[in-house]
Amino acid sequence: MNFKKIRKIIKYCIIAFFGSSILSVIVLRFVPVYVTPLMLIRCIQQAADGKEIRLEHHWVPKEKISKHLPMAVIASEDNRFAEHWGFDFTEIKKAAKENKKRKKARGASTISQQTARNVFLWPQSSWVRKGFEAYFTVLIECFWSKERIMEVYLNSIEMGDGIYGAEAVAEEHFGTTAKELTRGQCALIAASLPNPLRFNSGDPSPYMYKRQKKILYLMKCIPTFPPQER
Repeated sequence: MNFKKIRKIIKYCIIAFFGSSILSVIVLRFVPVYVTPLMLIRCIQQAADGKEIRLEHHWVPKEKISKHLPMAVIASEDNRFAEHWGFDFTEIKKAAKENKKRKKARGASTISQQTARNVFLWPQSSWVRKGFEAYFTVLIECFWSKERIMEVYLNSIEMGDGIYGAEAVAEEHFGTTAKELTRGQCALIAASLPNPLRFNSGDPSPYMYKRQKKILYLMKCIPTFPPQER
């Protein structure tokens, strides 16, 4: 195979990647996300460990999710979600400064970045994944509204062992629906998000109650999301 053919194949692969990725982002602006790479990876891990495969996920539109849940995750994960364009450079600089003194690095991923990672990529961290994550973050910020990003995030994020999204965690941990979640329950869910396999919002530890209290306070301090129409 000569160099021209190799170059042509590479060219077509690049065109195919950009075309398919942009098309998928446009389609998912309107179509519910019923399954993500992380869900499939977790199922494979469960099977490999000899465990029963568990995947609880029920997509619901944003109108059927408690108004307190977006506020709770913004307070916990991304205070400037409504203001930035996918990347919070203030937090990135702060994390870089803090990480010089910390043994365990602190991340600064926004809700947009987490959504891009959850929906299009794999969980294992690497520079390659971070590059793709940045690319898909730019795409969803360009083609989706902030409300759509939040809707997909709340429906796709891992919220427990085999539990994904607001409706599933509401049913499994609180015996209710996503729409009926209280402020306190939403704050507990948000408190579990740094590590939902370790922190159980349905069986909170003293540390989680402490985090819940802080999140409830922050929910009063940040602007309402989505912004109220005047």
